[in-house]
Amino acid sequence: MGTLYLVRHGQASFGADDYDQLSERGQAQAVRLGEYWRERGLKFDTVYAGTLKRHQQTLAGIEQGMGSSASLQSRPGLNEYDSEALLRAIHPAPLPRPDTPELYRHHFRLLCDALAQWMGGTISPEGMPDWESFSGGVHQVLEEIRHAHSGRNVLLVSSGGPISTAVGQVLGTSPEVTIALNMRLRNIAVSEFSINPKRLMLQTFNTLNHLDTDKHRSWITSA
Repeated sequence: MGTLYLVRHGQASFGADDYDQLSERGQAQAVRLGEYWRERGLKFDTVYAGTLKRHQQTLAGIEQGMGSSASLQSRPGLNEYDSEALLRAIHPAPLPRPDTPELYRHHFRLLCDALAQWMGGTISPEGMPDWESFSGGVHQVLEEIRHAHSGRNVLLVSSGGPISTAVGQVLGTSPEVTIALNMRLRNIAVSEFSINPKRLMLQTFNTLNHLDTDKHRSWITSA
């Protein structure tokens, strides 16, 4: 039986003009995960990743830490939803930069509301696919992996939205639970599915074993 390792990208640049860029901490997180896997002798037969910069930068850091790489399958279906478009769909007026704890919480409360409306089909954010198409893109990648890579170790690097959607599909969760899973995914967290030709099964969710040391616990981030 193979294992699919789903990794959320390292810390990006939340609150900056260009979010789609790993921070210095995010780059270090990615390298650390690769080092952790190298220490345990883990190898991947194939790698899947979204095409966003933070996905590719995270993968580069993991490979640096592992000292090895595998064949890459880039899939736009693993790209994140556009959170700014979602927010504009329910709050057209500009929002202040979320640079305080109160504004940070307000930002994510609005985002959860927008996600629920998008998933329910009541809003159509500009430039975004509908929820069925977004979810279908994730499902297509999972089906490809299930059929083509049973019995192998596969790495998948993506974002909180696609990963929580994948977990929700495997577990059959409601939209509300899928959103809750999304909001809890931490940077560089690892979730695992077992792979066989009939199904994918969830084994772990949102783990950070590679940061569970006195040196690295302060590296844990969420945004």
